[in-house]
Amino acid sequence: MRRWLLWAPFAVFAAIVVVVASGLFAPADQAVRSALIGKPLPDFALPPIAPGKPGLSTAVFRQGQPHLLNVFASWCIPCAAESPQLLRLKAMGIPIDAIAIRDTAPALRDFLARYGDPYERIGADAQSAVQLALGSSGVPESFVIDGEGRIVLQHIGDIRAEDVDAIAAAVRSAR
Repeated sequence: MRRWLLWAPFAVFAAIVVVVASGLFAPADQAVRSALIGKPLPDFALPPIAPGKPGLSTAVFRQGQPHLLNVFASWCIPCAAESPQLLRLKAMGIPIDAIAIRDTAPALRDFLARYGDPYERIGADAQSAVQLALGSSGVPESFVIDGEGRIVLQHIGDIRAEDVDAIAAAVRSAR
């Protein structure tokens, strides 16, 4: 019995090392998922921020046609990186609307001129209130919205070339 007591601290230490090492080698998914997947969009009405483009409201998403909703900002480097994929989705006939987070009209104008403009509407979310209501934790982030205004899919991070076909399929099947 005494021998076992001598080894007990070592066993506890070894167990702690195993737990810590397993966390280091297999980290948990750090993505914050929206609690609204499968639920209706929260009600919002955002003013326009880009010249010649209307603002954005929940009513747009309840007109029977699925959309891709992109949450982005002109100051976001991954947002610039995903621009070619958004342009490709637009060319595939996917309607894309956007929420510009904590942005300014001049900065957004320059961003769209430099990286392209795939958006039908862009709403200004100056205080990130709609972003937070959506359950979005950062930019860029995209949501597939069905024709009744329900969130079908959340894509966290920039859309990459390998994501385009799956996102297009999700929008097309979100009737």
